[in-house]
Amino acid sequence: MRIVSLAEVKAKLSAFLDEAGTTGPVVITRNGRAVAILLAPVDDDDLERLLLSRSPRFRALLSKSRASIRAGKGVAHADFWKAAAQQPLAPGGGRKSGSDRRRAKSSARRG
Repeated sequence: MRIVSLAEVKAKLSAFLDEAGTTGPVVITRNGRAVAILLAPVDDDDLERLLLSRSPRFRALLSKSRASIRAGKGVAHADFWKAAAQQPLAPGGGRKSGSDRRRAKSSARRG
């Protein structure tokens, strides 16, 4: 991990992007305080995890879910996997996402 000023990043952004991909994150500072991080995702899944981890909506959903579980409203492990097994598979073997199911229903209605 390297720490650099915003002025340095402005002058050599391309070089710092390369560095983030090869040697790891680059912390960007303004007036001596960290304000951003250049981080190269390993793959699309890594990018999705990074984005979700910083999403206020997703974090609120997790918080609400944890509170629900603490209140005894969770789903038992076996019941979760039973329900998951009943979900249709997407082409390629994965589970269909909500948007995939909505698209399939929409195109089925159109005919």
